[in-house]
Amino acid sequence: MKTNKDTVVKISVSGEVAHPLMRSPFRLETDGTPRLFPGTGGITYNFALGDSAFKMTGDHVEPDVSTKNPDNDKNAAYVAYSCIGNSALVISGDAKGERGVVTGKHGGINHVLIHFKEEVKEKMAIGDRIQVTGYGQGLVLEDYPGIRVYNIDPYLLEKVPAVESDGRIHFPVRAIVPGYLMGSGSGSGNPAGGDYDIITNDRSLVKRVGLDKLRIGDFVALENHNDSFGLGGYMEGSVTIGVVVHGDCIITGHGPGVTVIMADGEGIIVPEVSEKSNIVDFI
Repeated sequence: MKTNKDTVVKISVSGEVAHPLMRSPFRLETDGTPRLFPGTGGITYNFALGDSAFKMTGDHVEPDVSTKNPDNDKNAAYVAYSCIGNSALVISGDAKGERGVVTGKHGGINHVLIHFKEEVKEKMAIGDRIQVTGYGQGLVLEDYPGIRVYNIDPYLLEKVPAVESDGRIHFPVRAIVPGYLMGSGSGSGNPAGGDYDIITNDRSLVKRVGLDKLRIGDFVALENHNDSFGLGGYMEGSVTIGVVVHGDCIITGHGPGVTVIMADGEGIIVPEVSEKSNIVDFI
């Protein structure tokens, strides 16, 4: 796909390893059962890029390393300009000099999620500073002006085996998510600000439509959603491509989060289910 990658700005943004938060001790399942277990933030040693989104006993668990700039105004830029596939450099602490890769961003808590190798995570600590080479916002598919692109490093996008044919883009995805299953986060006006969730409360439905095998880092297609200018833009015939960025949830209206990378309101993107459809296959 022909792009304007040579004119897309590369800009430094930074955050630090974010401490987990606990807003209330218990989270309620859909049947009212209270559960007490971890959620967002921190360094998650046993949950990483490529793992099942349903692996952990928790709620909104973030894989690998959760980061945030402590200044809210600066964090807005940190989240917006960090793109999936961007390089992340540790610039303080025992892991100084080590590199990872941005794998997603989580709205609401406003974290940038970064994958590091297991041995690097063992050396990291809460508060370690990380600098990201923000590269991707402003990317344009020059032959497809109707498609909006967000949140993906141009070099990563080049590696994805999407096929152009008859004026359409055939894009590999792990699954096609029915539009009616997109929940929390819908209505956000900022497609670069985080994610929104696949509703997984109905487990039998989730299995029936093939979503029970989703992994962190999977490309997915959101059916009948045009997220060109915000999240949750329901429009018949539209397709949005996103990446699964955090784990499953127990509370109503939530589930694995999806960060948008490509939105199409004209029926140009054709999602095709493929086993090779996780960012770990290309980074």
